[in-house]
Amino acid sequence: MVNRAASRRRIDLRWVGLLPFAVFAGLFLILPTLYIVVGAFRTPQGGFTFQNILDLNTPSIRSAYWVSIKVSFLSALFGCLIGFGMAAAITVGGLPKRIREPLLTFSGVASNFAGVPLAFAFIATIGPAGLITLWLRQDFGINLRAYGWNLLSTPGLIVTYLFFQIPLMVLIITPALDGLRREWREAASILGASAWQYWRMVGLPILFPSLLGTMALLFANAFGAVATAIALTGPSLNIAPILLFAQIRGDVLGSPNLGYALALGMIVITGLANALYIWLRTRSERWLK
Repeated sequence: MVNRAASRRRIDLRWVGLLPFAVFAGLFLILPTLYIVVGAFRTPQGGFTFQNILDLNTPSIRSAYWVSIKVSFLSALFGCLIGFGMAAAITVGGLPKRIREPLLTFSGVASNFAGVPLAFAFIATIGPAGLITLWLRQDFGINLRAYGWNLLSTPGLIVTYLFFQIPLMVLIITPALDGLRREWREAASILGASAWQYWRMVGLPILFPSLLGTMALLFANAFGAVATAIALTGPSLNIAPILLFAQIRGDVLGSPNLGYALALGMIVITGLANALYIWLRTRSERWLK
């Protein structure tokens, strides 16, 4: 009896290690989210209202959401395509193994490089007076502005987001590519299938849930990026994070409670994208085990 009680206490003590994470998540994730949800249904005087939610159906806010969805979707799509190609090259593409570790290390750093430093790096490189912009203009006579390139625009924001979207795709999809068994490819080859047929009929169908789920995660990652968009474009681009920032700060007749409603809409969209990622990843892991 004594040994059983001691074992039970020992098992219970294992949960103590989760306390720092639980406290951190509660203080900086759960409580702020609840505060936003409550604030979205409050008036400035503290009363209950649905007006903040109804005010989301205005042309400027609908346009901000649409531009944010477009930027997030396109950056996620291109990030998946390019990142998948890079990950496939270092896993099943036959590139030397010495390239894999530096690429994964760089991807781990670059996937977390965002905000003001990332915006400054792109402005200094391919901005209106950036290093590459001036180099192309002075040495080759190529004026990027004449070709319609503008970093402080929707295409420019998409290109900037790709800097952290592509590495994140590499980090997530590499284990899935490693999970493809060599026996499957050998069996397909024995049965007379070409490399294209193997990928079209075996490899890609197995990886499809992982690819679609990762794209959903990249979409949520871009949709919630605030600091990079504000530092890069400022108020010139009408997207949801910038509009939310202006409402919370009270700029130009801003309303904090309308800002809470905007944030609630962003939480719903990113929450759905993350839920889709978790569901699809669970399905893909059944095949890769």
